[in-house]
Amino acid sequence: MPTRNANDTPADDPNARAMAQARARVYGLLAAAFDGEIDRLVTALDDRTFVDLAAVLPIAIETDDLVVENPDERALKIGYDNLFVVPGDHYIPPFASAHATDPSEEFESDSPYHTAGESGELLGDPAAAMARLYDAAGFEPTRGDDIPDHLAACFEFMRALCEREAALLDENDASDELAGVRELQASTLARLGWLDAFEEAVASEDTVEGVFAAVARIARTFTAWDAREGVAADTGTAEPHPDTDTQ
Repeated sequence: MPTRNANDTPADDPNARAMAQARARVYGLLAAAFDGEIDRLVTALDDRTFVDLAAVLPIAIETDDLVVENPDERALKIGYDNLFVVPGDHYIPPFASAHATDPSEEFESDSPYHTAGESGELLGDPAAAMARLYDAAGFEPTRGDDIPDHLAACFEFMRALCEREAALLDENDASDELAGVRELQASTLARLGWLDAFEEAVASEDTVEGVFAAVARIARTFTAWDAREGVAADTGTAEPHPDTDTQ
C-alpha cells in the first residue's frame, strides 16, 4: 500500500490517487466479507490478500488462520451465518447499535432480544447517525440488510468515498469537494470505535476456523490506521477510534 507524508498536499504527493484507490479496494473487500459474500472471501484467502494486507499494517497480526489451502466455502458460509446472521449462542451482531453501551434516547422495540431502556438495540442512535452521513453524500447502501450501521454498509460507504476521492484528485478546482469527501471519511471512521468490542467478541466465538476473527482484527487495525494516516493527514484530525460509548 502506498505511504503518505502527513505534510503532503495532493499536488505534491504523486501517491495520493494510488493511496485512495488502494484504500477503496480494501474497504470493498471488507464490505463483501462482512456481507456474507463468501465466494469473494474464498478468493481473497486463495490469493493471500488478507495476509499481504496484514503484513503492511503497523502492528503484528497473527495470520495463520488466513493461510487456508482449498478453503471450504460451505463451512465458511455456515460460520458466517452462525456468527452474524442467526441469533444464537455464537451470534455477534455486525452493527453498531448492538454494541453501544448506552441505550438510544428514542427507541422502542418489541424484539425478544432487546429489553426496553437497555443498550444493544437494532436501529438505534448509531444507525440514525450513519444514515445522516449517507444522506449528506447522496449515498444509498446496497449491503448490510438495510441496517445503516451494519459493518458491511459502513465499509461500502468508505469504498465509495475513497473512489470519489481518487476521481477528484484528477480534477482541477475540486479542493472544496475533496475536503468534504475527506470530512465524511473522517466522520465515518470516528463512528467505528465499536469495532474494538466487535473484534473481541468475534475472537471469543470464532474458535473453529478462526477466519472471521482474523478478518475482524484486520478490519479493526486497518480502520484505526486509516483514520490516523489515510484521512487525518488531510483533515488534520487525529482521533481514529473514539471510545465506543461515544454516540
